[in-house]
Amino acid sequence: MASCRCRLSKATTSKPMRPFETLTEQEILALAIALEEEDARIYDDFADGLKENHPEQAKKFKELRRDEDGHRHRLLDLHKQRFGDHVPLIRRQDVRGFVQRRPVWLVRPLGLKAVQKAAETMELETKRFYEAAARRATDAGVRQLLGDLAEEERNHAHAAEQIAETKLSEDESARQKRLFVLQVIQPGLAGLMDGSVSTLAPLFAAAFATHSSWATFLVGLAASVGAGISMGFAEALSDDGSLTGRGHPWARGFVCGLMTTVGGIGHTLPYLIPNVKTATSVAVAVVLVELGVISWVRHKFMDTPLSSAVLQVVLGGVLVFLVGILIGSS
Repeated sequence: MASCRCRLSKATTSKPMRPFETLTEQEILALAIALEEEDARIYDDFADGLKENHPEQAKKFKELRRDEDGHRHRLLDLHKQRFGDHVPLIRRQDVRGFVQRRPVWLVRPLGLKAVQKAAETMELETKRFYEAAARRATDAGVRQLLGDLAEEERNHAHAAEQIAETKLSEDESARQKRLFVLQVIQPGLAGLMDGSVSTLAPLFAAAFATHSSWATFLVGLAASVGAGISMGFAEALSDDGSLTGRGHPWARGFVCGLMTTVGGIGHTLPYLIPNVKTATSVAVAVVLVELGVISWVRHKFMDTPLSSAVLQVVLGGVLVFLVGILIGSS
């Protein structure tokens, strides 16, 4: 339960972010400049990581980088014309609605599939930002530029999708799959991992301390439901989905909270068996199945090598399991 309170406290006391609706036109332009600069640098890293094994795709990312530089220069010119030389420091992490990016560009060797996914997500996010910003702009010049950039980012998203199509034999259902991953798989996987792993310690500590199936069941039930509520709120408060396409925050929070509870309930239900030793044996078997499912989902949808997924998930599960046994036996 303490871990649940810790997670909820972390979610609610983290660095405050500005709601997008409160930004002024100057701040919107400053944010757009920062976004274009960051995207350009990421594309440069993509090109560097792909140049050895995928030289043609690397050239296309160089072109995208030049386009992003052009966008930034146009935004800087308009900002200077409207507001002067000083550009306020405001970044994507300062504004609510942006999702934290996985640093795919730091991985070597750089996989073309992972790069294509990241690039398309980046462009779709930036397109949504420009569309939302254009709707809020009151100055005709600012509104026109933001609208033009939204259309160019839409073309970039299509170009990013085509970069991988020339090399990978993937069906065009990839876009729907990516939305499914963003809106369901990612929050569901986070919840399932948390519920399956974090509840192991209190559950098995109760089993070894009380030697009572019913008492252990109650502890596991409370830990599972508490963790589900905590994770659900944490996911819902992390990103409103308006710029990222990750869907309604409360829908994601529901998925995350539900899967957290399911992950904990799975190895709690065996303690309805009156014999605590039999119940513990069944619960351990259920835990192994849960960890296997989590590893497979990470490999299937998150592009994680199966061996790495198994090692990470099983190692975390074993450590928490041993902590529960040690505390319960003391």
